[in-house]
Amino acid sequence: MSKCSADETPVCCCVDVGTVMDNTDCTASWSRVFSTKAEAEKMLAELTAKARQAESEPCQITPRFTEEAEGVRMDVDFVFACQAEALIFQLGLR
Repeated sequence: MSKCSADETPVCCCVDVGTVMDNTDCTASWSRVFSTKAEAEKMLAELTAKARQAESEPCQITPRFTEEAEGVRMDVDFVFACQAEALIFQLGLR
């Protein structure tokens, strides 16, 4: 068995879920540069719809738009009620 601090099961190399997901990180952040603000807002609507599918309580969505030489950077923070929802949202984006 390794000297990891996690509670491991030697037979199946499993880790206790509470060790990985301790509900301290409920925020999923997303960032990308778009040619126009309209494209960024369209993506924000798509991301918002995905967040609404993962939430159990209303997710706090905070977008920020910044003008750059390449276009418009959109940074968005999605704060979920629990870490599992943030993880489900992130996995759904892959």
